[in-house]
Amino acid sequence: MAVKILIADDHEIVRQGIRRVLESKPEWEICGEASNGQQAVRMAQELTPDIIIMDVTMPVMSGFEAADEISRLPNGSLVHFFTMHDSISMAGSVRRSQAHGYVVKSRASEDLIQALERLLKGGTFYHSSTYTQ
Repeated sequence: MAVKILIADDHEIVRQGIRRVLESKPEWEICGEASNGQQAVRMAQELTPDIIIMDVTMPVMSGFEAADEISRLPNGSLVHFFTMHDSISMAGSVRRSQAHGYVVKSRASEDLIQALERLLKGGTFYHSSTYTQ
């Protein structure tokens, strides 16, 4: 059975880039793409993805707000943030949220697949050059 992944980012080029990185895993299926947090919540309800790769800063509803709403859904989708922010503050904010970690956009090609594999095994993945996992 394929792992269903929802991509939520307000930039189409970023969504395309994530899709391209994940193409190396044929057992993973991109089930949808959202361009804002509110749309991500709606699509999480409708599509019941296993994992949601979500930008932190999006219009209409932030990634943190969307992750909070998604965590209350009965489908058990795992939220993993995908952000340009790399700081101790971001790592702390993600840990306090309902997410299971984050990958910095500048390290996507190196870290994204590893992060999602770790999530699927029940773990977390927190990347930061200033924060030790």
